[in-house]
Amino acid sequence: MGKNIIINSEFFGKGPEELGSKVMGSFLRKLCNEENKPGKIIFYNTGVKLMGEGSAMLDALEILEKSGVDLVACGTCVNYFGIFDKIPFGRVGDMPEIISVMMSDEGVVTI
Repeated sequence: MGKNIIINSEFFGKGPEELGSKVMGSFLRKLCNEENKPGKIIFYNTGVKLMGEGSAMLDALEILEKSGVDLVACGTCVNYFGIFDKIPFGRVGDMPEIISVMMSDEGVVTI
């Protein structure tokens, strides 16, 4: 597995939310087809909403998890949004783990 990815928003980039949602969906679905997948994807702030029930991204997240990508949601964030028990894929982590990933030698890409 390659670099780690940090997703800190439910939208990819700044601009219209509808566009950001479409681009995020495209990114996650195309990532499923990449040979060199990330080791972890850390979701925090509104990015954790992508992991919640009803998210349009669950199909891609399921594929990524089944291919060995560790999907980690920020515990503080999922509690804030009230979705702790509504995450069908991945797991809930904590800030020390997020810091560890950010400081790792594997490299981090922030979306």
